[in-house]
Amino acid sequence: MLMKRLAGLVLLCVPVLAAAERVPVEDFFRDASFTSVSLSPTGEYLAVSQPTEDRTILAVLRTSDLTPMGRWDYGSKRHIESVTWVSDRRFLMNVTRKVGRFDFRVGQGDLFASDVDGKRRSDIPNGNTYQIVDTLENDDRYILVSRSIDGAFLMRLDTVNGSVRPVASAPIDNGSFITDSDGKVRFSVGQNDDLTEVVYERVGDDWRLLHSAKMGAANSRRPWGIAADGEGIIMSVSDNGEPSRMVRVDPRTGEESLMSSNANVDPSGALTSGDGKTILAVRYQDGVPAYDWVNTEHPDTKLAAGLVAAFPDHAVSIGGISRDGKKALIMAASDRDPGSYYLFDRDAGQARFLLSRMEWIKPEQMADSQPITVTARDGKILHGYLTLPRDAEGRKVPLILNPHGGPHGPRDNWGFNPEVQFLANRGYGVLQINFRGSGGYGRAFESSGYRNWGTTMVDDMTDAVQWTVDQGIADPNRICTYGASYGGYAALQSIVREPTRYQCTIGYVGVYSIPLMFTDGDIPESESGRGYLRRIHPETEADRRAQSPAYNVDRINVPVMLVQGAADQRVPISQYTLLLNRLTEAGKPPEVTIVEEKEGHGFFDFQNQVDLYNAMEVFLDKHIGEKATANATASSAR
Repeated sequence: MLMKRLAGLVLLCVPVLAAAERVPVEDFFRDASFTSVSLSPTGEYLAVSQPTEDRTILAVLRTSDLTPMGRWDYGSKRHIESVTWVSDRRFLMNVTRKVGRFDFRVGQGDLFASDVDGKRRSDIPNGNTYQIVDTLENDDRYILVSRSIDGAFLMRLDTVNGSVRPVASAPIDNGSFITDSDGKVRFSVGQNDDLTEVVYERVGDDWRLLHSAKMGAANSRRPWGIAADGEGIIMSVSDNGEPSRMVRVDPRTGEESLMSSNANVDPSGALTSGDGKTILAVRYQDGVPAYDWVNTEHPDTKLAAGLVAAFPDHAVSIGGISRDGKKALIMAASDRDPGSYYLFDRDAGQARFLLSRMEWIKPEQMADSQPITVTARDGKILHGYLTLPRDAEGRKVPLILNPHGGPHGPRDNWGFNPEVQFLANRGYGVLQINFRGSGGYGRAFESSGYRNWGTTMVDDMTDAVQWTVDQGIADPNRICTYGASYGGYAALQSIVREPTRYQCTIGYVGVYSIPLMFTDGDIPESESGRGYLRRIHPETEADRRAQSPAYNVDRINVPVMLVQGAADQRVPISQYTLLLNRLTEAGKPPEVTIVEEKEGHGFFDFQNQVDLYNAMEVFLDKHIGEKATANATASSAR
């Protein structure tokens, strides 16, 4: 190992290895060794989540020598998703059930508590209904939690015996609370069943409505917290749907002073001081992630800024600063590096390597993901990422349009993506564009995708593909689409909307009928889910069918690969079956179909993933890869 000193810090670095080569598919999709790491308030312990087969377990290690203190395992399909420290030695675990790779949690997971040595373990009754609000810094046993059942309620929870005591309630159907540094409730924020977003401010024992807006409304005001001096309210504000800005509001006059903003994107998070009372920086995902340092005078800022500067070409996440400011947990990752954790000791001036998420991945064998900006046909500016194979220089590459899932709220980010790196390693360029409807670019940008799943949103993808052709990057005769969930929908809708542009398509647990979304799956099971569907989709059955690939198979003229988990509850197999039947009836059966009986919304089983991506590789190679090129050359020579 080599020692490296940057910005006054000593880091451990690995020597550069051999040139890139064909990487086994298994290496891309093997579970990371660690998914999350958190630092205890004193910096004495690390809580480490470790995926293993069908579950995620937790281990607590002593930071000084990484000696295991305890281990927690809650069984098959149970994943310890996050840890919240209650005190120096006690913590809470959020344990979720996840049966599909692309599932996202609805509501809270089960809640368990334990000391670092595994003693005083407790199952918090009704923990799946609680959201942690405040860990009460000066209290080693109690925390504040909220619960939304027939209203929003704030309660004081005993983390040892699980008992609760009511503290406050708010006039919101589904919401939570924001407290100040003394644990006093100041705001309630959330959403009513009719999808109205509301913010209430606590005034004495009553509530004052501060903000109300329908889902997707241009104006938004959301409190982030209370300033360290108690004299200002930190809020995220947008007036006309533009990306939100961070402001400090004087509670006496209502006057706003700007703390931070970015012209392109909303804030994606904040970095706070070790005591949790002061915002040091605001994080943005504008191309490559970066911090805007808003408090340059705080002693923790110098530490944090130095750590960020010490890892060039990486995005640095600071997972916690100890209460005394002497230790900091760092995760440094990049588009080519899945990430490693380091513990910085201020007294020693040294960052010590702790853990690597995927130590078998060699960054020098991976491909660069470059932020791009594209102008859509109507002048709208779109942002995204383009990843090219390492040997792409001087030639036009086969391209895969890879739309993200969601679609409203999620977005593509810069970072290590196993699917993207696998495809690039196999010789394909990968285009990820944050089309209209994506999150992170302001309310107006996101809501402009409502009712336009299969029209404007897909046109944005088409325009991005055309940009790669115009730039001389992509071979216009070798382009396919691939996506999962909404991305699977978009992959199929792209070939419906542009029947001559693409050479093939792959839909993975995708929606193919918008009308079916209103009757099948877990979304229409709740009133809020039904309201969401009514808000984002066209109002008439005819328009819904017009934007559904299953009702437009006459326009599908390229080879299709369909992948589905039979146990999928988010996008049930009825979506797959409808498209399959309609394609077959039209004399255009899919060329490849893969259905796994025990899989859900995305494949979890490792061997199932390996088999899927091997099949995908064969399919793509046949239509736009080296085999397709060889076949075309042979045909032209005859």
